[in-house]
Amino acid sequence: MAEVVQQRIEDRIPELEQLERVGLFTKQEVKSIIKKATALEYKLHRLIVNKEDFIAFIQYEVNVLELIKKRRAHIHYQFKREEIEFPIIQRINGIFRRATKKWKDDVQLWLSRVAFCKKWATKGQISKVFSTMLAIHPDKPAFWIMAAKSELEDRNSSESARHLFLRALRFHPDNRKVYQEYFRMELLHSEKLRKQKEELEKADMDLGEYEFSAEILGGKLAEVVYRNATQKIKEAEFVISLLKIAAVFDFTKELQDSILQDLQANFREDSLTWDFMAKRELEAPGAGQELHTAKGRASDVSRREERCCQIYEEGLRSLNTEPMWTCYVAFCLERLKRKTNVSELKEKRQERLLGVLQRAHDSSLLKENYYKNWLEILLSSGDSEAAATVAASATQRYSQSVSAWRLSLQTLMLLGSGDMARLFHNALTHVDPKESLPLWQLQIQWSMANQSAEETEATFKRGLLSSVAAIAMEMKELYLDWSFSAGGYKKARKTFTSLQENRPLSKKFFTRMIEIEKEQENPKINNLRDYYERVLQEFGTADDDLWLQYIQEEMGPLGRPENCGKIHWRAMKFLEGESVERFVSKYALLQTGHL
Repeated sequence: MAEVVQQRIEDRIPELEQLERVGLFTKQEVKSIIKKATALEYKLHRLIVNKEDFIAFIQYEVNVLELIKKRRAHIHYQFKREEIEFPIIQRINGIFRRATKKWKDDVQLWLSRVAFCKKWATKGQISKVFSTMLAIHPDKPAFWIMAAKSELEDRNSSESARHLFLRALRFHPDNRKVYQEYFRMELLHSEKLRKQKEELEKADMDLGEYEFSAEILGGKLAEVVYRNATQKIKEAEFVISLLKIAAVFDFTKELQDSILQDLQANFREDSLTWDFMAKRELEAPGAGQELHTAKGRASDVSRREERCCQIYEEGLRSLNTEPMWTCYVAFCLERLKRKTNVSELKEKRQERLLGVLQRAHDSSLLKENYYKNWLEILLSSGDSEAAATVAASATQRYSQSVSAWRLSLQTLMLLGSGDMARLFHNALTHVDPKESLPLWQLQIQWSMANQSAEETEATFKRGLLSSVAAIAMEMKELYLDWSFSAGGYKKARKTFTSLQENRPLSKKFFTRMIEIEKEQENPKINNLRDYYERVLQEFGTADDDLWLQYIQEEMGPLGRPENCGKIHWRAMKFLEGESVERFVSKYALLQTGHL
């Protein structure tokens, strides 16, 4: 091993001599490089090698390259690149080759190699790396797309990019992203040829030796890709994505019209088609470009939105489904959120949205999350009666949804209307008990604000009887807090005593009682000891912090420091696994005054 490492270090000598000779590095820096490189080389030639060692070696060499680049710029020296940088780049490529050969499945390693080649290596080297990578990872469409883009952008080879996309489609015949990028590539190729032709025509050069096919210039190859893609993937969303790609290029008017016709003919039963067709009306050319007043522009926008709504209405006549209503509501909501200084336009948008929401609800096709938007609009406009009606309607439509009940109850609490006790009972009856914690929390919040202490306590006791552990534990914690705030220390202690044996128990329940005791004017250490002993019975095997807090309590002004040793001994007996190590280290810090 030593001979191989020595040979590799000797291979570096010519480039290091050049670095010193031209003044990029000092003699001391060269020595430092040799020392560091030797240590890194030895790590790469051990019997059992680690990936991290390869990465560290590569990172060091890249840092040297970056430093050389900065030094060159500083002293304005740009010669002898083949004798200095080239050997380093070759060496890094070699290390990458060894690493990717050993850890073939490491995607990040391959991507790092590609990134390095793009920045430092030749264009031919990138192609070789992609070729090797694709032979090992043909199942990753993203790699095929990266390789094809590299051929197109770095090597300016449309033919190679096309060949890679066709190979990718053999492995991934139904992949949307591959088709989309292939379609884009063909359009980019046509655009490049059109620009070349324009430049030659401007220069009055003879086009005889150059062949510019009218079909290719017009995007016929892209159209072939589109036809093949839509035969494989028959979805409106996919066709729309291709149409949006084509719309970026100014020579694809015929292609766009063809795709649009296919979309309307083949996907009329898809809500996305109607949504896309409606939104196109916003972008249609009109008088808006010629209007200069705010009111004039608002009037033009209003007319465009009306045309959009007409298309949505037409779609609803043939496709009265929840996705169709969702698209319509989402459009109206997005338009309302747009800022405008023209009050008439804003009022019209709000009126339109409220009408669409009401009609969708009447059809029982309004999605749950839109009820929240509906209520926000009604509350902001001050229509309390309508808000209360919508809140009740939401729970009728989604009677088993916790979020729908929570939204409805919060709204009715805000408005102060309705028989809240009955509504809370209905809510907890309809929803899954395992998901009902937010409703219990809301009921407690309402009860504390609006009911008598006896009624609130009765609500707590009902919650304590829940078969769901999370609810029972939360109720205990809230009950203890409420008892302290409503009845003081004695009430809190009585509540704690009555509940401390009733499982399930939470750590927070005990620690809150400890906090309450400490808040008293004359806290009793015996009570604190009782609380700590009780919580440690439940959580002492895993929670090292509780033992440390107990020790700190005994070390305090109320405690007895001589008890700390016993507590430490018990902690070492009780704690299990990693918590023992944590306790030992924290206890050491505590003894030295660093905790």
